[in-house]
Amino acid sequence: MLAIETVELTKAFGDFVAVNGINLKVKAGENFGLLGPNGAGKTTTIRMIAGLIKPSRGSVRVFGIDVTRERREALKLIGYMPQKFSLYEDLTVEENVILYARLFGLSRAEAKERARELLKRFLLWEFRNRLAGKLSGGMKQRLALSVSLVHDPRLLMLDEPTAGVDPPLRRKFWEFFRELNKEGKTILITTHYMDEAENCNRLALMSRGRIIAEGTPREIKRRAIGGDLVEIIAEGHVRLRAEWVKSVEKRDGRFLALVDDAAVRIPQIIRELEGQGVKVISVAPMFVSLEEAFIRFLGD
Repeated sequence: MLAIETVELTKAFGDFVAVNGINLKVKAGENFGLLGPNGAGKTTTIRMIAGLIKPSRGSVRVFGIDVTRERREALKLIGYMPQKFSLYEDLTVEENVILYARLFGLSRAEAKERARELLKRFLLWEFRNRLAGKLSGGMKQRLALSVSLVHDPRLLMLDEPTAGVDPPLRRKFWEFFRELNKEGKTILITTHYMDEAENCNRLALMSRGRIIAEGTPREIKRRAIGGDLVEIIAEGHVRLRAEWVKSVEKRDGRFLALVDDAAVRIPQIIRELEGQGVKVISVAPMFVSLEEAFIRFLGD
């Protein structure tokens, strides 16, 4: 089942087209990332999916519900955490969660219990009586995450949830996201942190309002460079002429071979080189970052 389906989703602000014909299919239970630099159109896309702004053209469905035509029903299924902190700073941490729980129809007793559950889960219970405006940046993000979950949504949409957060807390947030994903929540997350995006099941790379690549992190990287890179350290000259070897170059005393599938070809590389009398010291797959893949796609 599809949690999100967009068809030719487009948003223009006057003459400026912020999102241009986006087609997305996010499966239920996925952790799906929208990755791209600031200004790529990620926030506009996620706001249209959340029903906060209307598309100029195209359609959005969440679990089969048309978000534009049946917005009230769709909102019951969506938890949304905006990039900018937008809760009531003159209310306490606990009061904010209770307020939003009540707005989603929970009774006062249910709202208090839900607040206690969420604030304990996201390590905010001891700060429950502190004004939201007095929280640190990381605490505000955790509070916003708590509020996005008050009605137990099936789809959680997070817009740059770790922007401006220090690295240890960023790792903690991704622990939270993985736990929620394991519990059955579909997660759509936007980020410009390339290293974070490795945590997603699948990704869409965005640039200037368009999707320029989509797939698992490994699929995107393989598509960008044309295969897998293998690092070979050996005594002697490396010659590989099999049809599955796309290129071999020497760099800084080592050899880099571009092959179709590193997992399959590494044993074959070792056998071929040893058969040539080359002393093989090590053969290992070489890590390629999403940042490098993204740059290559932009170059194309």
